[in-house]
Amino acid sequence: MKVVQKGFGLVEVLLALMLGLVMSLALMQIFISSKSSYASQTSSASLQEDARFVLSKMVQEVRLVGMFGCLGKVDDASVGNGFSKAFEEPIHWDASSQTLTLATAGTGEGGGWSTWVIHTDCVSSATAYSNGRAPRLAAEETAVPLHRQVYRFNKARNELSLNGQPLVSNVRAFSVLFGVAGSINERSIARYAAAADPSLVRSVRLTLTLFDPADRAQEQTIDIVAALRNRLG
Repeated sequence: MKVVQKGFGLVEVLLALMLGLVMSLALMQIFISSKSSYASQTSSASLQEDARFVLSKMVQEVRLVGMFGCLGKVDDASVGNGFSKAFEEPIHWDASSQTLTLATAGTGEGGGWSTWVIHTDCVSSATAYSNGRAPRLAAEETAVPLHRQVYRFNKARNELSLNGQPLVSNVRAFSVLFGVAGSINERSIARYAAAADPSLVRSVRLTLTLFDPADRAQEQTIDIVAALRNRLG
């Protein structure tokens, strides 16, 4: 009587182990690829969110540049007559130091921090004072808060700062171009330039490039244009 033996041979066991190893490696590769793709997408979205947040803040301020109340003339009673320069040149880009300086109306409600405040009756008088040094408002006067915002790109540190405080890191590049009109009376933009007569500036093009220090995503460049409200009609 022949005895039938059941089980696996050595070759079959080795083949099964090899197939299992191949499947495990394939699954591991899929997992690693999915994780890498997720990290890349998350990093890319984070860069875009940071860039858009910073630029949306800057756009809001650019739109209010040079809005110094309801009169075209403002007397300067600020410390060191610092308001006069801002009045003459409310927006300035220094390409050599990568610095954008804005003199802009206060946003939101509740006053808060400001560099200067204008007391005006919107009829015949308007006077600018340094914040904290203004006299009591007259009954017919309105207070207009103004901010001096200084954005500076530090290439060595890959950082964009606001008034000396870090605003966003991992910045590869930051640039500013002015939309310039052909003459003071024109509203349309004739060209874009890095420097221009302040009276001819009608809009500002801001370009910000961010990178991922872990190199999980490509650099993200956001370009946006903001019009100066008081220069367009």
